Amino acid sequence: MASRLYAWAHWMVRRRRWVIATWVLLLAVVGGLGATLHGRTSTEFTIPGVEAQRAQDLLKEKFPPAAGGVVRIVVAAPDGETITAPAQLKVLDGVLREAATVDGVIDVSRPAEAGAVSADRTIAYSDVRFADEAPKVSEEAKEELTTAVEPLRDAGMRVELGGSAMLPQTEAGGPAELVGVVIAFVVLAVALGSLVAAGLPLLTALLGVAVGLLGTMFVSGFVEMTGTATVLALMIGLAVGIDYALFVISRHREQLADPDVGWEESIARATATAGSAVVFAGATVVIALAALAVTGIPFLTIMGLAGAGTVLIAVLVAISLLPAVLGVFGERMRPRRSERKSGRNRVPGSWGLAWARGVTRAPAVVLVAGIVGLLILALPARDLRLGLPSYAAQPAASTQHKSYDLLSEGFGPGFNATLVAVVDTGDMPEGQRQGTVTRLRGAFIADKDVAAVSRPVPSPSGDIVVMAVVPKSSPDAEATTDLVHRIRDKAPVVAGVGGALYVTGQTAMAIDVAAKLGDALPLFIGVIVLLALLLLAVAFRSVLVPLKAALGFLLSVGASLGASVWVFQEGHLNGLLHVSAAGPVTSFLPVLLTGVLFGLAMDYEVFLVSRMREHYEHTKDADDAIARGVSSSARVVVAAALIMVAVFGGFVFNDDPIVKAIGFSLAFGVFIDAFVVRMTLVPAAMALLGRRAWSMPRLLERVLPDVDIEGARLPAMPPAAAPGDGEVSGVNISV
Repeated sequence: MASRLYAWAHWMVRRRRWVIATWVLLLAVVGGLGATLHGRTSTEFTIPGVEAQRAQDLLKEKFPPAAGGVVRIVVAAPDGETITAPAQLKVLDGVLREAATVDGVIDVSRPAEAGAVSADRTIAYSDVRFADEAPKVSEEAKEELTTAVEPLRDAGMRVELGGSAMLPQTEAGGPAELVGVVIAFVVLAVALGSLVAAGLPLLTALLGVAVGLLGTMFVSGFVEMTGTATVLALMIGLAVGIDYALFVISRHREQLADPDVGWEESIARATATAGSAVVFAGATVVIALAALAVTGIPFLTIMGLAGAGTVLIAVLVAISLLPAVLGVFGERMRPRRSERKSGRNRVPGSWGLAWARGVTRAPAVVLVAGIVGLLILALPARDLRLGLPSYAAQPAASTQHKSYDLLSEGFGPGFNATLVAVVDTGDMPEGQRQGTVTRLRGAFIADKDVAAVSRPVPSPSGDIVVMAVVPKSSPDAEATTDLVHRIRDKAPVVAGVGGALYVTGQTAMAIDVAAKLGDALPLFIGVIVLLALLLLAVAFRSVLVPLKAALGFLLSVGASLGASVWVFQEGHLNGLLHVSAAGPVTSFLPVLLTGVLFGLAMDYEVFLVSRMREHYEHTKDADDAIARGVSSSARVVVAAALIMVAVFGGFVFNDDPIVKAIGFSLAFGVFIDAFVVRMTLVPAAMALLGRRAWSMPRLLERVLPDVDIEGARLPAMPPAAAPGDGEVSGVNISV
């Protein structure tokens, strides 16, 4: 691999103007397609085939009005007054008449008629039902409703909007994310010692992310894609794009510290060695994200493919656009020779060397202490509960959160968890339909965790009957999940007389999605671990190194999940992180975290251990290879990890609770994996393994390809060329 990338980089440098022009043209074309042919992103996480979705499909087919999206207008009377006072009713009636004129609305309920007034008559709600399903209700229609309710506020009443159609769009690119990029630039400047060198990774990463995101927008015109998929593509693409460029540029400047090395030769060698690690590490990220397809869950598959596509572009940028840009700067990328005040040259990587020797002085103690510490961090994951955020998790200032609080205050915490029981009576004898539904409703009412059950509402054909079941507990409570299972346990009784019983609604859908993803997690982790063993065995011609890497990866995932449970489920640090309410961990977070963190962990593993193997190939001294490998790569690995933590950490302050959880878990996971696992446990484990770390059974050695990511077969370093001959000369502008 290194030899091919070496020749490839020479070609890129010598045709740098054409390469840069091609990337700019690609950005323009993809940008035009993404801006003009993009689709609308979805706000719902559904899985075809689960019971809640089958019920929704049945309603859409046989009882369309019941499947439409709802905007719930929640009204609270002024202090000391009631919502049923004539003055309040007059204003409310006028607003509801105006709401009925909004495009797409098919029904507007009246609170008094629907029993939608609280016992103390201070809070009421009206359901504005649309013909379209919730994700398809237009933003224009919701804005019209927002305007239509203003007279209620003018009359002194509190008005908030909730309901299935009010799920906010996921957005990114705010000030918090920008702060992460600024921190990344500062880290790059310190790590590379040059403002120009620090700006190049940002420049190339932003171009790659722009191509990836605009391409994702174009694809959204043809497939249904959640807003979280585009945010994930931005998050991962930006982080790996900066890191991959850092790997190549740092190797390039390290080589240019030798005045006898020409800049073009240095670019080619940096691309061949660090670029090989980038290609291999990037391939693991791409494969890990694409492997989300094995879960069989469409929205997760699309999310993984969107992220994988952006990472693939980041790799291509690092091995094509970046060498061309480095060729434009030429000699100006050569660092100044730094000297100590005493006149002695500073030894590069001296602190990394000291760290490695300190860790390997007592490797068994370090290894045991690190593993025990990570297991302690993982302990909260034993109580992991999966779900989807309710409106309680939306920002406290949002209308969705306020409507949730008002409904809980007026009608109890379970009102926000309302379940929809759907009875298909089409194949049931007509004489038994009413009796069966009546007995079923009585059984619901008798359940200890049910607060109320609505009257049965039949479809026009009479084949479908719908009942709303209000739990006593909130959407995120375990008691609500247990209630859903108890209601579904009554399905065989209905089936015995020819009918079918389903439970749907937002809460039931969240429960079904969580269960499906929980079942998929063990399979996915198994696939990822096997993938890690295979890829690292190919990369390092070793069996023990992949086993060590896979175990370290599992420790990182466990610690990150434990921290996520501690923060988001148990409610610690909620004020600091602006978490509105504690609740279950986002259902697809463990699967997503496993896939993404696997790829990123392998980045650091490949870059760190490849430098160890490079030294071992030259010296055959296992102990010295560990020290020299850490010494030569520590600065870059630390900088790369800090950049990823900064980029992911910026998303922790995003208003979307799902994006917030993803940003936190990835930032924490990368921090733990880079600083505890790779920089500490890996050198300790390698010291205990010694020469055995680089051994492989002869059968496997013959079967597995030798990819040479260390550049062992590159030609000898030629002498530096004289200035000219196409070189870009100029004064150093390093800082």
